[in-house]
Amino acid sequence: MVSYLPLGLLLLVATAYAKSPFIVGGQDTTIERYPSLVQVEYLNSWGTWNQACGASILTSYWILSAAHCFEGWTYRAANTRIRAGATFRHTGGSVHNVDFERNHPDYGRASRYDADISVIRLRTPITFTSSIQRCTIVNQGFVVPDNTAVIHAGWGTTRFQGQASHVLQHVTINVINRSLCAQRYGGNAITNNMICAGILNVGGRDACQGDSGGPLYAGNVVVGVVSFGNGCGDAYYPGVSTQVSSYTNWILSTAR
Repeated sequence: MVSYLPLGLLLLVATAYAKSPFIVGGQDTTIERYPSLVQVEYLNSWGTWNQACGASILTSYWILSAAHCFEGWTYRAANTRIRAGATFRHTGGSVHNVDFERNHPDYGRASRYDADISVIRLRTPITFTSSIQRCTIVNQGFVVPDNTAVIHAGWGTTRFQGQASHVLQHVTINVINRSLCAQRYGGNAITNNMICAGILNVGGRDACQGDSGGPLYAGNVVVGVVSFGNGCGDAYYPGVSTQVSSYTNWILSTAR
């Protein structure tokens, strides 16, 4: 499994679509279509910033992302920022530094990526425009039915360990039955707090490295947070997102 981390960390953490630079099988789109989506950028040892995760705007000060994007020996809040309102990677929009993160207290307990969700406070408030808006999150306890069409959007790689996309991409896939997904991954990798999605037995469409923390949309509602997968766009293994409805009450009570 690979978390959707920068490529340099894949050797250390070969398990989530974690921090790393695209959507597989997608098409170009614009931030105006997904105005609550932001880029998460990290300052590297060469003194340059690199987009490696995504997130969704909750309020002017808070964003929603994956816990695995805000942990580890290389992570520092002081070296992390977000870029809102930008269609292109590393360019345009408004930039806001991270103040601190609150990863869910159950993260990694039931399985490596269970409760892979975080709310992050920014140092300066986001100003809302036509291309920068709050997201809508799903109600607590709601279960997205199998075969529902859902959408990934992000700047991740277009193939496993490929190159980053410079323009925002999006792709439509389908919710996969969780029990079937759990059988394919084996062990306790898949929990009731996850959503599996892809094109089963076909593949070719998925989130990938660099899309971690970004939204999984059902309509205009954020129902998932991109978490991990076995490769990208794999026909046998669907991509896996954190099920937001398992944590809606926690999100609302924490991001305040």
